[in-house]
Amino acid sequence: MQSQYRSRINLNIYDSPECKSLATQAQAGRYLRMLSEDPSQQDSAVEVVCCEDNYGGWVRSGNLHLEQLELAEQPYQALTLTRSEITPRLLQVIEFTQQAKLQPNEYLWGGTVAPNYDCSGLMQAAFAAAGIWLPRDAYQQYDFTERVNLESLQSGDLVFFGMSQKIDHVGLYLGRDQYIHSSGLTAGRNGIAIDLLKDEGDAIGRSIYQRLQGFGRVMRSL
Repeated sequence: MQSQYRSRINLNIYDSPECKSLATQAQAGRYLRMLSEDPSQQDSAVEVVCCEDNYGGWVRSGNLHLEQLELAEQPYQALTLTRSEITPRLLQVIEFTQQAKLQPNEYLWGGTVAPNYDCSGLMQAAFAAAGIWLPRDAYQQYDFTERVNLESLQSGDLVFFGMSQKIDHVGLYLGRDQYIHSSGLTAGRNGIAIDLLKDEGDAIGRSIYQRLQGFGRVMRSL
């Protein structure tokens, strides 16, 4: 079993050993499992897995010196939560997204650390701030949540978008036909915004709404 470490700094995690395209980020304090025996001896990149969501990638070995990484005294242990325990935490989740929106930000593919997020990164960070761990990507969050219909939608539920059942975008329902999300530059708002969950508003908001695929309720934590 590989040793677990805790990061002392925010780390970029890339989708290949070349470390060119961001896959995700690990905020300081997150648990990492190294898929090599001595990460400090690697020439360019080290393969890692984030323990909280089991999401993998590569970190530049220069970011893994002892001053940035510490051996975890105890392995990561998931916090088991029921829906009744999650519900009172949703106000904190919503508050996190609204505070994130107030900061200057832009969309960052793979972003899960303030101030720049991608869509599912914002959701993961917001729930994690309330002690609730979700999977990393939008389609994984869709599979992880319980389906609900529009009539039973509640604040704190997730709103999913895509084409032909392929989920590629997610936001957080705020109530009153509004949801908050981080969307890209080419077909979105290049950052965090609040849009209407109806075919109204400007062209960007309508185009996103037209890709609506469904809703999900968080019933548990990873």
